[in-house]
Amino acid sequence: MFDKDKWNEVLQALSANVFRTVLTAFGVFWGIFILVILLAAGKGLENGVMKGFSGMATNSVFMWTQSTSKPYKGLPQNRDYNFKNSDVQALREKFPDLLYISPRNQLGGYQGANNVVRGTKTAAYTVYGDYPELAYQESKEIVKGRFINYNDINQKRKTAVIGEGVISGLYEKGEQVLGSYIKVNGVNFMVVGVYKSKGRNGNAEEEQKQVYVPFTAFQQAFNYGDVVGWMSITAKDGASITDMKKEIFRFLRERHDVHPDDERAIGNFDLYEEFSKVNGLFVILKFIAYFVGILVLLSGVIGISNIMLIVVKERTKEIGIRRAIGASPGRIRSQILTESIFLTIIAGMLGIAAASGVLAIINLVLDSMPSEDMMFANPSVNLGVVFSALVILILSGLLAGFIPAQIAIKIKPVDALRAE
Repeated sequence: MFDKDKWNEVLQALSANVFRTVLTAFGVFWGIFILVILLAAGKGLENGVMKGFSGMATNSVFMWTQSTSKPYKGLPQNRDYNFKNSDVQALREKFPDLLYISPRNQLGGYQGANNVVRGTKTAAYTVYGDYPELAYQESKEIVKGRFINYNDINQKRKTAVIGEGVISGLYEKGEQVLGSYIKVNGVNFMVVGVYKSKGRNGNAEEEQKQVYVPFTAFQQAFNYGDVVGWMSITAKDGASITDMKKEIFRFLRERHDVHPDDERAIGNFDLYEEFSKVNGLFVILKFIAYFVGILVLLSGVIGISNIMLIVVKERTKEIGIRRAIGASPGRIRSQILTESIFLTIIAGMLGIAAASGVLAIINLVLDSMPSEDMMFANPSVNLGVVFSALVILILSGLLAGFIPAQIAIKIKPVDALRAE
């Protein structure tokens, strides 16, 4: 039930020395402000980094063959070998927890020789032979037409999907792209799709300058036989590709007569492992934000507790009179705790409001800037964080007022009335 007299006393006590009250509340204001800003900054950095992983199957490993480092079964050290088409089906049968297995071959590359021709224009682009599953593993957005499909694979169609960077290098502005032909190492491919890379990294521009053709047509057109240059493998949800890869490598070494302990023979890049490291980094950053913010907040709470002790000392005679006319210890304790909690919550809510205003301004500025290569996006805190902050504020107010309240109820009326 609302007690008007009690709240009048709280407001009178806090307004008796406004300057002291404001300085005391500022510690809590600043602590909660710093806590929210640090958490939002960490979230903004996380959003920016995770944007680079968008559209990618992060539970993936990319693997390729390398020269052997040990002799085995009469075969020499430093022997070169290749994955084969049969390895793909063998992996599917042996490891049912693999969601995607995408064999790949590659021509050209960054700063390579001119290998793609259209009319009188020639340029050097990376050309990949791929399966349709690649669309689910890499951050590519089809903006026109389609990606490679299994009809292309089964019929060995000479189709191609090109990046926007290829269009700018080989086509005139406004020229029809879909249905046109490009020549790769002398072989014609019909363009059926245009992609835009959704990922962001230091080679973002080069990622737009790639050509994707069906894996089977690639092997046939460029005389690769059944050679597989490398593979991209992705595990199903609930299975860790990092945990699976050792057994996968052991299986492939056995199929190619490679020494079981030859770690060099299969190179790999574990995207899931790197992704987990990034996630771990953000967990640490969040912990640091909470740690620093709560320490700053605690310093403000200690300031409130000290001021409440001074207030109790100044109001010793008042407390004695109230006790003499029948006020219970619980009533006195409630009064002190209410003042402490009220001051803490008001200061904290102002801190949250100020932090929210700063974040709104930052987001407006970020929205007005190009965000394609920005590693910081949408700094914010969710309702759970705000709720946690409110709980922290209430507990802080109780903590700040508890010791002064206990001292207040121990004052004997007779001693209080004698105090000067």
